[in-house]
Amino acid sequence: MVEERITTTDSTGAPTSHTTVIRDEPRRSGGGATMLLAIALIVPVIAGIYLFSQSTSSEAAKDNAIAGAASSVGDAAEQVGAAAESAAGSVTKD
Repeated sequence: MVEERITTTDSTGAPTSHTTVIRDEPRRSGGGATMLLAIALIVPVIAGIYLFSQSTSSEAAKDNAIAGAASSVGDAAEQVGAAAESAAGSVTKD
């Protein structure tokens, strides 16, 4: 509850008066600005988390593609090795 006291002093014979207003409750201000600042800080954090999660999944896809290519190269090397052994066996039998 706000209590407001107004005191007015009139000096006898003087043309001026003095008024003092005292408020017991502190003034509130900046509520909207605080919310705006909070939202302005939260939005980039959420965007950063989203972008980080997207880059992590693309890194995993790239790693899987490289692993698949390495496996294919390994299989091809085995076939070349088997063909070389077969050719070597044919040469030595003659």
